[in-house]
Amino acid sequence: MKTALADLFAQLPEPGTLALLVGAIALAGAVRGFSGFGAAMIFMPVASTVIDPAAAAAGFLLLDTLVTLPLLAGAVRRCDWSTVLPACIGAMIMVPLGAAILARADTLALRWSLSVIVLAALALLVFGYRYTRAPGRLASVAVGAFAGLLSGVSQVSAPPVVVFWAAGPKPPSVIRANLIAFFAVVGVSVFVAFLYNGFYSRAVIALFLVLAPVYGLAIYGGARGFGTASPQAYRPVAYGIILFSAISSLPLLDPWLR
Repeated sequence: MKTALADLFAQLPEPGTLALLVGAIALAGAVRGFSGFGAAMIFMPVASTVIDPAAAAAGFLLLDTLVTLPLLAGAVRRCDWSTVLPACIGAMIMVPLGAAILARADTLALRWSLSVIVLAALALLVFGYRYTRAPGRLASVAVGAFAGLLSGVSQVSAPPVVVFWAAGPKPPSVIRANLIAFFAVVGVSVFVAFLYNGFYSRAVIALFLVLAPVYGLAIYGGARGFGTASPQAYRPVAYGIILFSAISSLPLLDPWLR
């Protein structure tokens, strides 16, 4: 048993890299607990530059699916299923394509594409894109499909659905619940796609075992923060998360940030 564990943990990255990943997942967990999204937008840009992007995405998916289960109970009761369910259907259709792209595409090209997408999403929010009517099923499916494609490619699926739901009339508690429910449902299909593409190595399992306790504690702290924060604080925090993700993902800034 001890030998098996020693062999497993021997797959971990060197200590400096592991410390960087622990810090990134702690910040990501606090943000996820508070906002209902954003963990991948913080963790993945960091992780994908120091370990294999496919391993980073697979490890993060395990973390986010299993560790966030306590958040799901409240979200299931509070979310708007009339838009969440169609978005989930659209996402699950497109996730396999995204995972196939991740298995074959150039890493630098993926990072540039993600940065442009995230910045475009932020611009829509900051410049006042809003709607007042309940979103139709077709629009929900289309947004979910785009998010599913991004999820398969990078685990950064939040920008399309955050823009879509934050631009609507629902209060922050419902937006947050929508996001938590959406990521939980879509995570199942992403797991299957990643498994099919062979992303779950011993190194991924070892990374999960080390990062899971840190992520869980950080999510708990973030969720407590949401419970005490004013509703007016939610959208500015969401915008800040998206901006951080966009800046940290830019390959142009690698000489200063990496």
